Amino acid sequence: MTMTAAALLSSCGLYRSYERPADIQTDDLYSNASTVSGDSLGLAALDWQEVFTDPKLQSLIERGLAQNTDLRSAQLQIEQSEASLKAAKWAYVPSLVFAPQGSLAGVDWGKATQTYTIPVTASWQIDIFGSLHNAKKRSQVQIENSKAYKQAVQSQLIAAIANYYYSLAMLNDQLRISMETEKSWKANVETTRALMEAGQSNMAAVSQTEANYYSICTQITDLKQQISDLEDEFSALLGEAPQKYDIGTMDSWQVPGRLSAGIPAVALCNRPDVKQAETQLAMAYYATNESRAAFYPGLNLSGTIGWSNDLGAAIVNPGKWIWNAMASLTQPILQNGKLRAQYKISKAQQEQAKLSFQQTLLNAGTEVNAALTKIQATGEKKDLYDKQINSLETAVRSTQALMMNSSTNYLQVLTAQQTLLSAQMSELSNRFSQIQAVIELYQALGGGYTD
Repeated sequence: MTMTAAALLSSCGLYRSYERPADIQTDDLYSNASTVSGDSLGLAALDWQEVFTDPKLQSLIERGLAQNTDLRSAQLQIEQSEASLKAAKWAYVPSLVFAPQGSLAGVDWGKATQTYTIPVTASWQIDIFGSLHNAKKRSQVQIENSKAYKQAVQSQLIAAIANYYYSLAMLNDQLRISMETEKSWKANVETTRALMEAGQSNMAAVSQTEANYYSICTQITDLKQQISDLEDEFSALLGEAPQKYDIGTMDSWQVPGRLSAGIPAVALCNRPDVKQAETQLAMAYYATNESRAAFYPGLNLSGTIGWSNDLGAAIVNPGKWIWNAMASLTQPILQNGKLRAQYKISKAQQEQAKLSFQQTLLNAGTEVNAALTKIQATGEKKDLYDKQINSLETAVRSTQALMMNSSTNYLQVLTAQQTLLSAQMSELSNRFSQIQAVIELYQALGGGYTD
């Protein structure tokens, strides 16, 4: 009989643990063209301290992790899930109730009869068809889901802090270059005036050079305003009052050596949205099992033991020990289709969770591919920008020297200077794009996770 029951339960899957569906594919999520050389785990295996090595940035990230309210809320959600699991485990244990009772009764105001019962009542649900088992498994998966949510919040927070930090670093570098350019262009104005006074230039050249100088002054003012606005936003993210931050330069950034996507299934194992999607599928699986278990009989044991002087027709003083035990088997027969409807709902929700999990995997692969491609492209452009800037610096020096000898005009000098400034700004933007791409890849691979 026992072997038959075990075989029945095994065949209907009520006690079977969740397994990833065979038709959910994790291979071929990354295009070979986007893969950067490295070990099999790549960036997904690095802690955030190994990716963001700037000490000033590390200090800000630690402050953000300590002060962020969303992260603390996520930790409380984990604690709630752990409490739910404890409740699910206690469902296996008999419940005990202590319920003493007493009464007074009399006739025609005669002597009252006192009766009392001091019982302890126990009830116990026997988990024959896995209802409690699946509820417990679902609670266990809920904890993993809550941890994945916390990981997502932490990963997003670290990425946001890094983005703000390097955005400020880029603006500071742009401001530095602009201020150096402002000095150079101011000197050009003075030189052009001197040449005009010497009869080697004219007022048109002076006016054009002055307009060029005023444009860089305006740009400096705009950059200072952008820095101030960004610092205010950064303060809000860190949960602090608006303030100035000690920001390093972009020259301190080093691209991590391990950037391969690695084996797809391994690379995605720490990605929080993938974890959440799969735990949602697992919870839906166990919820379906619970709905299926509701079709089977429920076995409940109950009993009472205690002390009483109320023994039916007789009142005994002193009282006597009393006890009773009973078992009940409840088999659903007709509940207006409620159980069948609930089972259909659970099956549909499980299928929805499966589709969501599959789409999350596809989205993850797309994001990793995009980040890797961006890293490659910005890396290739870096060398080109360096060569372009070197050539333009030579062009500026040459045109300035030629103008002093009256073999070229001021427009060629201004054009060379403006082109150099534009290339310097573009090089900074490209470097920032590369940093952003690494941050995006780190987050796409589930970075920032700590237990």
